[in-house]
Amino acid sequence: MAIVIYIALQLVVMILLAPLVNGIIKKVKALTQKRRGAPVLQMYFDLYKLLNKSSVVSQVTSWIFIATPYIIVSSALTAALLVPVTTFASPIAFPFDIIMLVYVLALGRFFMGLAALDAGGTFGGMGSSREAMISSLIEPSLLVSIFTIGLASQSTSINDIMLAMQSVSLPLLRPAFTLTFFALFIILIAETSRIPVDDPSTHLELTMVHEAMVLEYSGRQLALMELGAAIKQLVLITLIINVFLPHDQFIAYAGIGGLMLSLLVYLIKVIGFSVLIAVFEASTVKFRFFSIPNLAALSFILAFLGFLQYFVLGR
Repeated sequence: MAIVIYIALQLVVMILLAPLVNGIIKKVKALTQKRRGAPVLQMYFDLYKLLNKSSVVSQVTSWIFIATPYIIVSSALTAALLVPVTTFASPIAFPFDIIMLVYVLALGRFFMGLAALDAGGTFGGMGSSREAMISSLIEPSLLVSIFTIGLASQSTSINDIMLAMQSVSLPLLRPAFTLTFFALFIILIAETSRIPVDDPSTHLELTMVHEAMVLEYSGRQLALMELGAAIKQLVLITLIINVFLPHDQFIAYAGIGGLMLSLLVYLIKVIGFSVLIAVFEASTVKFRFFSIPNLAALSFILAFLGFLQYFVLGR
């Protein structure tokens, strides 16, 4: 029964909260540009509108193009079940689930690239090749970051990692965790196709990556693709804030009261981190595509220095 409650809680929180993150980021960026911008809830309206529209599918596509939106959402929701929003609910925990998280998300990215090629469009092929390059550059940094927090927690279970980090006073003040946090922040920017790696609001053929891969989708299929991307973004944010900014250890209440308070604090952390992403995007510009390897190298250097710092100071 506890597992059923956990699954329901995770899915409801992730599905309902994921579009809000994009709305907050767009609103804050608009305010920094002295614009009013779209409402914070705009993505909810867009998804509702798209879900009520039929999809147009090219005759040259195969089953891959049709199945990919469902695979994207399924992989994102599966990843969401692996990253608890609170430790007050009994999680689905097993050894090596943080490594499984990486490759569950990679599964969705793989099929997205296949679908972009399957449509036979020039933009899709360009976007999928760029996405493959970016992911291959970022994956080593992600694995090193995961190994660092896994070694510090003596576990590769996300729930065990979160519980172990709760026993560490102010993890971000420790050099190993500080470096790993910044490495994961760069990884988040790259994995979610945000500035300076990609601009999610552009359709310029020379700059778009993610938008090029979903350009052939419409209606319900486009809604599923956008929802899957939003959930993936929230999963990565949840992993970062719940590992490096734990809060459940400060909640004295038990039962339903403690659970609700924990979810409220989690919501505040998500909103704060969304604002941080928006401010970071507003204060930088999109990089040239061939400058992205430099950003990936910076991420790997930070992750590896955090790994070394763990042995020098962390232990």
